[in-house]
Amino acid sequence: MAKLTLRVNDVKLSLKQEKTLRECVAKKLGIRPGAITQCTVLHRAVDARHKDNVCLLYHVAAEVDVPSGFARKLLGRNGVTPYAKAVPAAPQLGTVPLTERPVVIGAGPGGLVAALELARYGYRPILVERGRALSRRVEDVEAFWRTGKFNPVSNVQFGMGGAGTFSDGKLTTRVNDPVMADILQAFVAAGAPPEILTEHKPHVGTDRLRAMVQGLAAEIGRLGGEIRCETQVTDFRFRNGRLTGLVLNGGEVLPAETAILACGHSARDTYAVLASHGVGMEGKAFSVGLRIEHPQALIDRAQYGGFAGHPRLGPADYALVYHTPDRSRTAYSFCMCPGGQVVAAASEEGGVVVNGMSLYGRDSGIANSALVVNVTPADFGADPLAGIAFQRRYERLAFAAGGRNYRAPAQSVETFLQGTAPALAGTYSYRPGVTAVRLDEVLPPFAAATLKQGIAWFGRRIQGFDGPEGMLTGVETRTSAPLRILRGQDYQSVTHGGLYPCGEGCGYAGGIMSAALDGYHVARAIMSVWRPF
Repeated sequence: MAKLTLRVNDVKLSLKQEKTLRECVAKKLGIRPGAITQCTVLHRAVDARHKDNVCLLYHVAAEVDVPSGFARKLLGRNGVTPYAKAVPAAPQLGTVPLTERPVVIGAGPGGLVAALELARYGYRPILVERGRALSRRVEDVEAFWRTGKFNPVSNVQFGMGGAGTFSDGKLTTRVNDPVMADILQAFVAAGAPPEILTEHKPHVGTDRLRAMVQGLAAEIGRLGGEIRCETQVTDFRFRNGRLTGLVLNGGEVLPAETAILACGHSARDTYAVLASHGVGMEGKAFSVGLRIEHPQALIDRAQYGGFAGHPRLGPADYALVYHTPDRSRTAYSFCMCPGGQVVAAASEEGGVVVNGMSLYGRDSGIANSALVVNVTPADFGADPLAGIAFQRRYERLAFAAGGRNYRAPAQSVETFLQGTAPALAGTYSYRPGVTAVRLDEVLPPFAAATLKQGIAWFGRRIQGFDGPEGMLTGVETRTSAPLRILRGQDYQSVTHGGLYPCGEGCGYAGGIMSAALDGYHVARAIMSVWRPF
């Protein structure tokens, strides 16, 4: 007999049948279920292309005992290969001595993972975060949502965990990077649910994400790192084109020869300071739009047909794209949150910003998603900070239209499409509340026009999407950073040595997982030059 460990891809388990996964794997291999001594799920996805036969699709690692002569036949089958667990490569540590401890600016996913990686190998990083520690931050955000009293220091954008702390906690990314598995393992060790290791569309949920952030922070501290909350970098010190220090809270100067800049896409004052020092940066494309809400049951029926509500499926999501006939504009769904809510996500006084969030259970009964339209430097100007001014303009229009009390402008989908007097439909999840407003008045004209075309198009793909149960809230402006801090192949700023731009805010990521991956690689770049502190 031969003992083999095989990777078996594309094992289908129909929800119409009562078969076990082991039985389905055995059928694909052409062996008895008893010949499989262990079956471990590597990847799980939902295949809902055929609404009359929704299936679960698995990749598995199967340990089998088969006759020696049969082993070669197994390896010749389609989708069957030998399996060996990948082991992450150890870094090659540099030899240049550090005079000061490396600093990480920002405790979002990019900053946390960068600090964790540095701490693992003895670099004793100092992680500074302008917002508050997590427990205080959660209290501040809840108070804002309840009362409309905004806190510029502690909000959905600023504080331990970054903007992702108040989100759906999606861990999907288009980046195919072998170190993702190592990062996901670190997240699980810190408190994330184990299924993120195998799900095709893993998510943590804002409640479980908070526990994970606390776990990552504790591990950084255990390994010799230091975390300082309510510590904003208000200025930078450079000499001969190299970083020498950071000004904290307008007073203390922290000596620093290396700093990872992972301050997120809403640190507008930080980017203005960097621009004043001549740090190389450029404007980049981003998107603006609205949040749309529907009853989750409507989306489930459209996506899963008669299998809607099946306990093995959970709430359905969607991804929609529309291009204008001349291809100059695109409307698309972004950050879709099944079973979630729309949240107030302002980071500045006098501006309304909306975002989406879900708990781990995704059980609110409401589906929401951003519907946004692309914006390019041609729309806002060549100055690297012009995109920030563009975002701010529409956030302030939304603030004024909502009543200058952080209520959000809102409108039913039907009245938005028809151009009739604004009306509200159903229940809006945004707190502290909404005000009926013509949403055309708080959007760039091209964005409003493209969204109307796009929503009508989406209604032909998801029944009811453009119907009476759809609700819109504005404005969504923080899909990504409107600028990029330029860096070279060594991950350093092209103009100022020792400064390492990182993550979503610096223009190198587009979500929790891609920001975490960027933090990992930037930390490794520092480690390849400098020896542990």
